[in-house]
Amino acid sequence: MTATTTAPPQTETLDRSGLRRVLATLCLTEITSWGILYYAFPVLSVAISHESGWSPSVIVAAFSISQLVAALVGIPVGRLLDAGGPRTVMTAGSVLAVPALLVVAWSPNLPVFYAGWALAGVAMGAVLYPPAFAALTRWYGADYVKALMILTLAAGLASTVFAPLAAALVERYDWRATYVVLAAILAAVTIPGHFLGLRGRWPDPPSHPGASAVDHRDASRSRAFAALVIALSLAAFAAFAAVFNLVPLLIEQGFSPGLAALTLGLGGAGQVLGRIGYLPIAAHTGPRGRAVAIIAATAATTALLGVVDGVTALVSVAIGAGLVRGVFTLVQATAITDRWGATHYGRLNGLMSAPIVIVMALAPWAGTALSSWTGSYARTYLVLGGIALLAAVFAAAGVPRRTA
Repeated sequence: MTATTTAPPQTETLDRSGLRRVLATLCLTEITSWGILYYAFPVLSVAISHESGWSPSVIVAAFSISQLVAALVGIPVGRLLDAGGPRTVMTAGSVLAVPALLVVAWSPNLPVFYAGWALAGVAMGAVLYPPAFAALTRWYGADYVKALMILTLAAGLASTVFAPLAAALVERYDWRATYVVLAAILAAVTIPGHFLGLRGRWPDPPSHPGASAVDHRDASRSRAFAALVIALSLAAFAAFAAVFNLVPLLIEQGFSPGLAALTLGLGGAGQVLGRIGYLPIAAHTGPRGRAVAIIAATAATTALLGVVDGVTALVSVAIGAGLVRGVFTLVQATAITDRWGATHYGRLNGLMSAPIVIVMALAPWAGTALSSWTGSYARTYLVLGGIALLAAVFAAAGVPRRTA
């Protein structure tokens, strides 16, 4: 008797229906993964500190460690994605995320709590944006930009869905029970989603006109790649430090906490609108001009938040900053393909994403530290604007000659 397997086949070529299945799957699993592994934490951190007695800074440090681990894991994950596709990697990450959250939920002390978040970081490196971007870039070929735009629009709902859910659960139960419930939701949605929804033959890399298709070692060692990584890392640092410190800035400017929180939410809505506008921007600009313009706009909107005053002006600039952040997400997602093609997207994007994720993890703390050093949040935003402007300078050098 020969052995049989019930696993869905991996050999078929994806038709339009299959591509829609992949995109719908990733939209659902990215909303769930981002919502539970990332956005639930800011909601639950206050309850964790109150009920455990651990200081807020110690708790946030554990989460920051998870982001650093995710950055490091993204590099080998990228190689696996290039070789065999996202199904195995993302399914394994989903499976690992469940016990990681249970370790966090049941941690009797800080070392176990930190271990749980470190394990969650491994899972995040396998299930969040970079592997999803790699999947759509390879499977969708020439239509990858539209697919990435739809995915990031959907994933933008993660905090909208799961932040209120986490708040409702922790109010009714406690933070430990909340994480158990969230782990069950994560298991029910993402494990079967990735295993069943991402089946299909992993195609050969598509060609992208204008991209410089070179060996991944040559690309990763080039001056253009180094400049691109520096540019995106500096810009991400400025943008995320600005987001996480927007409410304290607005309160410093006389906003009530409620109005400050509403303004932050409006900036998030602007981010979604910015992603919708990426396609026409991409159609009329090249990789260099697009990156420089968007990062320069990040510098301008960030600095303006430290200069303008008055409710109307600050709310308007906050929405504008959100629009720019939305476009910046897709500039980052398409940066590798625009410059070096999709052949080695997974590993090159993993190398590029690692320092970006690291600075994103450090940005909230660094923004607060800058406010202490400069004496106000308004001055901090001027410094962050200067950092983003420096990023725009590096972005001008972050394109190989053939794609300039």
